[in-house]
Amino acid sequence: MPKTSSRGVALAALEEWRGGKKFADAILGERLRSGGLSPADRAFVTELFYGVLRNLTLLDFWICCLRSGHLDHGSRDLLRLGLDQLFLLETPAHAAIYETVELADRRNRALINGVLRNALRGKADLLERAASQDLAVRGSHPQFLVDRWKKNFGAEETERLCEWNNCPPVIYARINRLKISEVEFLTKVGPARRADRTPQRSVPANFIQLTTVPHEALAAGHCYIQDPSTAAACSLLDPQPGERVLDACAAPGGKTGYLAELMKNDGVIVACDRDESRVKILRDNLDRLGVTITRCVYHDWTSGKPFEDTAGFDRILVDAPCSNTGVMRRRVDVRWRLTPEDFSRMPALQTRILRAVEPLLKPGGTLVYSTCSLEPEENEQVTAGILQKGRFRKVAGETSVLPFRDGLDGAYAAKLLRQ
Repeated sequence: MPKTSSRGVALAALEEWRGGKKFADAILGERLRSGGLSPADRAFVTELFYGVLRNLTLLDFWICCLRSGHLDHGSRDLLRLGLDQLFLLETPAHAAIYETVELADRRNRALINGVLRNALRGKADLLERAASQDLAVRGSHPQFLVDRWKKNFGAEETERLCEWNNCPPVIYARINRLKISEVEFLTKVGPARRADRTPQRSVPANFIQLTTVPHEALAAGHCYIQDPSTAAACSLLDPQPGERVLDACAAPGGKTGYLAELMKNDGVIVACDRDESRVKILRDNLDRLGVTITRCVYHDWTSGKPFEDTAGFDRILVDAPCSNTGVMRRRVDVRWRLTPEDFSRMPALQTRILRAVEPLLKPGGTLVYSTCSLEPEENEQVTAGILQKGRFRKVAGETSVLPFRDGLDGAYAAKLLRQ
């Protein structure tokens, strides 16, 4: 089966993702680096692969309407690709059908061709039938997520959240003021462009929207691809020049780099991660950004092992591992990896990390706990639990970013003051 075309690369990526061993973004990155495709073809592969993953339930609903018999995994993937092109990307029909059929084995080409042509003839009816389905089908999200979001946010907001998650993300970059001014950056790269949906909350001045990824500026460390919602935790922490700061879960380094910028590269930041390979990525990113005050350390806060630096910290950031429900627009396969049990498992992990770092905070010091989750079990409830049983006297600030309300990635942050 030839897989050198853009559609072939997308099909190969789907087959690999179905194996369940790698995340979608890692698979796509590897395929694009080795595919030898033009920029236009790379963009089309991304649209196809992510489009199928975002709309998996909806595409399978249409396949079920068109084909009642058994389908092998390969044929189903081909039909998903074809229907995504015909119904969602609105690729010219002759190209969508012909090129998709060309990827099929000879034994099932007739099947793929027949189903896609029937889909094209019945397109209006199939779209109408999909529109009458429950949100879990037409919005292509697991039912348990739809149910919990309706309970937490309401039906209308849940509908908007699912719509948000199914749209390609806007490119945001943080201008790295350790290396370049905002005026100089915009002169070199070009003016920022407002997205179709303007954020409803204020965005720091050095976070801008761009039409394309500024590869040269990234390589020079002049900017870092980063959603403005990540600034909430750093702003709450409010690190000052000359202080000692611990970034407990730092990789890949976006928040760490912003903390160094806020500190004007003066002081000490100890940045940790529990994955040694990610510590290397962290170190490389900070070096490129010109951060000179950071020491990168491998440490697993759940291991029970003592931390090597016992001098105490003025401020600690715990950007904890979480369910990532606030960033599903960017991490397109997260919805298919989550289970209901994750929302009891994750708070236990997050609390364990907070307990481990507590003793490292100086009396009177500040700790900020943050996630990119929308779930109260991982956010407000964890904060309440650590306040009730920990060494903190009060919550000095709390903020949440909701995509359907604020037009940015979802995030949560709470500022705790130690007694």
